Amino acid sequence: MRVKTILSEKLRESLASVLPIALIVALLCLFFVPVSTDLMLAFVIAVILLTAGMGLFTLGTEGSMTPIGSYLGSRMTKSRNLPLIIALSFILGIAITIAEPDLQVLANNVPHINTWVLMITVSVGVGFFLVVSMLRILLAIDLRWLLTGFYLIVFITASFADPDFLSVAFDSGGVTTGPMTVPFIMALGVGVASIRSDKNAESDSFGLVGLCSIGPIIAVLILGFAYESEAADVGAQAVSGWADTVELGTSYLSAIPHYMFEVAMALAPIVLIFFVFQAVSLKLRRLPFLKIVIGILYTYAGLVLFLTGVNVGFSSLGTLLGREMASGAWSWLLVPVAMLMGWFIIRAEPAVHVLNKQVEEVSAGAVSEKAMGLSLSAAIAAANGLAMLRVLTGVNILWFLVPGYVLALGLSFFVPRMFTAIAFDSGGVASGPMTATFMLPLAMGAAEAAGGNVMTDAFGLVALVAMTPLITVQVMGVIYKLKAEKLAEREAALAEAVSAAGEDVIELWEAAV
Repeated sequence: MRVKTILSEKLRESLASVLPIALIVALLCLFFVPVSTDLMLAFVIAVILLTAGMGLFTLGTEGSMTPIGSYLGSRMTKSRNLPLIIALSFILGIAITIAEPDLQVLANNVPHINTWVLMITVSVGVGFFLVVSMLRILLAIDLRWLLTGFYLIVFITASFADPDFLSVAFDSGGVTTGPMTVPFIMALGVGVASIRSDKNAESDSFGLVGLCSIGPIIAVLILGFAYESEAADVGAQAVSGWADTVELGTSYLSAIPHYMFEVAMALAPIVLIFFVFQAVSLKLRRLPFLKIVIGILYTYAGLVLFLTGVNVGFSSLGTLLGREMASGAWSWLLVPVAMLMGWFIIRAEPAVHVLNKQVEEVSAGAVSEKAMGLSLSAAIAAANGLAMLRVLTGVNILWFLVPGYVLALGLSFFVPRMFTAIAFDSGGVASGPMTATFMLPLAMGAAEAAGGNVMTDAFGLVALVAMTPLITVQVMGVIYKLKAEKLAEREAALAEAVSAAGEDVIELWEAAV
């Protein structure tokens, strides 16, 4: 009974994430941008599959990936064997990233890089930086200096990179911190931090996601120096249509075996690692072991449904819609429509509510959950608007990313350390599944129709969405710091007044005596 209740809750959460996009698309297609009925029907079926897939997937990851990460993290560190911790962190980083659905969606959308080449490159980047993250926790290294140093390397490398790889590299950093990777990495960090007994151990478990998102950026930029791009037609990704409902149903049914195999291959490494640990070291009892196995099955089923819906009917309509809007009289609508979608997407993300509550707790109520929610919604709306502005004008992504990250890194030296760690972790929360599955294809179709370069103008949307929370959360940290200082000043003044009043009373008493 409890599983049914939790599943229904997860399905409601996933519906809240998908529904805003579906309603906005429906209104656009009914009143502004004409599309064929078969494409609209395919989109409706995709919405149903995405809702079911995301619900099963989030239920599965909470029951499997989070406990696996926690068990493996604590078991690794109890060994006190540094070479073993480094090797396993690297392997786990690769294994969990390959299974990330947002990365698979991005890799399928990138036309000039082989899907598996991109996925493995990104996964190696995450693996390397997961090692860096583990060492940071164990050695208690200040997160701010690591972020500053590595982002300096990122932008120096970016200044020499192939333009066709530049935006994809930054988008790769955004999609790797998705619903599969984030809970696993954060649980792993908590497990590793548990062996430290100092007061900063808990706060140092934050920031792992922020550091791990740097690895893919550097890895893909380096790939651009050596990889020979493949010729591909971006527009071919948009489905032309189906002759009848039977053909539409057949296309969905024929896609399921393909994604069953792909998802099985993607999940196999992390499942294999867990079974090896279970046999050699963990030796969990029957009930917790079965719970994790059932969670893995939920994750598998959810991923299959999610990827089938995305690739058959969801992303295709996004590409076509972007193309039609940019080529017609409604091109100016792209910016406000994208901003509207961004506003509702972030408000519907369940992980955002967790983040907002976390900030309210850390700030002892000085920064309310409502204030955080409004500021994040405004930030993601602005990021989507800027992304569509880039599509229409062709402005280089670095004109937005360089000042944005300079501001974010600068703020890190003026806010409490916990806010910086939460801010850089929150980029993965903001760039949720809807950004990669619909907003990016929308931008790709619009860039193609506008006559721009899809690789330089459309890609980069995820990067902008992932960057804005770094600024927003830390601005909230500045507000908290100012409020805390004012409160401390008032308390000090009150204490001084009470002390002075006490002295006066004593003097009067002494005079009376």
